[in-house]
Amino acid sequence: MLLWTLGSLAYLASLGFALDIQGRVAWNELCPDVGDLGPAKVVLDSGHHHGSVSANGDWTIPDVPQGTYLLTVVSHDHTFDQFRIDVPKHDESSASAIPTVRHHSLGTPLSPPSNMKLNYPLVINPRSKGNAPAYYVPPESFNLIGMFKNPMMLMMVFAGVMMLSMPYLMKNMDPEALEEITSRQAKMASVQSAMSSGDFKSGFSALLADDDAPKAVGASPSSKGSSKAGPSRGRGRRR
Repeated sequence: MLLWTLGSLAYLASLGFALDIQGRVAWNELCPDVGDLGPAKVVLDSGHHHGSVSANGDWTIPDVPQGTYLLTVVSHDHTFDQFRIDVPKHDESSASAIPTVRHHSLGTPLSPPSNMKLNYPLVINPRSKGNAPAYYVPPESFNLIGMFKNPMMLMMVFAGVMMLSMPYLMKNMDPEALEEITSRQAKMASVQSAMSSGDFKSGFSALLADDDAPKAVGASPSSKGSSKAGPSRGRGRRR
């Protein structure tokens, strides 16, 4: 009971030091009257302190205690600037104390405050009209040219073209070259199957055999030449 009484007294004392924040919405071509504005509220921070906009554009947020607040106009169809409000301590020695108003840019920290102060009561102008805020960028629509600029898409297109053109290339290819390509593909398939099954010895053996095949082919003409040269030398000796 004592704690509840002390809390009530503290709340009443804070109300004694509270101020009313006043201002006005200036009508313009974007928002000519309160009918075009629609339901709107002027709120501080999370909305614990707020006030409604009257028909002539005036608004009042009552009983705001000492502190620093961010003032925002909540409207469905219009966008407004944000402001930093510093409410001083109100007592008998400062009966004419008024809040300090500064402009606040969206996305910037609230402190330190700007050096430029605005006039009070605060006058707020509508900045834009529409459901989307002024800082919102709508997503781009489908772009066919932009899609083909994607490297992954280019690789997919190239692979598809190669798959479609491969049968025609195989038909016009030399039979010996076609046979060599077919044998190499068969060897690579056997190597891959051996590697996937865990038989690394067979896979490396197939690779080494594939590498040694050109050497053996290149060495065959010389061996034939040496075999032919042998008998001729022998005949020369007989003479």
